[in-house]
Amino acid sequence: MAREDFSLPTNPYHYALHCLGGKWKMTILHEIYTHGSIHFNQTLKVIPLSEKVLSQQLKELIADGLVKRSVESETFPPSTIYELTSEARQLIPALDILYIWSIRQMDAKKIPIDADAFVVHKTENYVKALGDIMEANGYYDGLERSPKR
Repeated sequence: MAREDFSLPTNPYHYALHCLGGKWKMTILHEIYTHGSIHFNQTLKVIPLSEKVLSQQLKELIADGLVKRSVESETFPPSTIYELTSEARQLIPALDILYIWSIRQMDAKKIPIDADAFVVHKTENYVKALGDIMEANGYYDGLERSPKR
C-alpha cells in the first residue's frame, strides 16, 4: 500500500489511522514503551510476526516520527535499537484508553480475549481498570495466570 501524501488538508482521524493503522503498530509501540527500547531480533521472538512485517511496520513508524532508530557501534556486531520519540510517548495514554475500552467491549460481547492481553499489560493502571475481567479470566492480582475455577 502506498504511503499517503499529506500536502492537502487531511482529516485528523485519517492521519491518526495512517500513523497507527496496521495490525502490529500499536503492539510494537507498547512493546517499546514497556521496555524503553527494543532490538529487532529480540522483538521477533516475543511478537508473533514475520521479519518482513516487523521491518515494514518499524520503517513506517520511523517515517511518521513515532520511533527513532539508532545503532550501538560499541558492540560487535553493531546492535540496532528502536525507541519511542516524544511524540509517541504522548500517544501512550490514548493507547491505554483504547486498550482498556477494547477489553471491556470484548468482554461485554463475549469475544474471547487472548491470554497475552493480561500478561503484557499488568501495570497498575491496567490492573485497576480491568481487575474484574482479569480475575474472571483466571488471573489473580492481575499478574499471573491461574487455572480457572
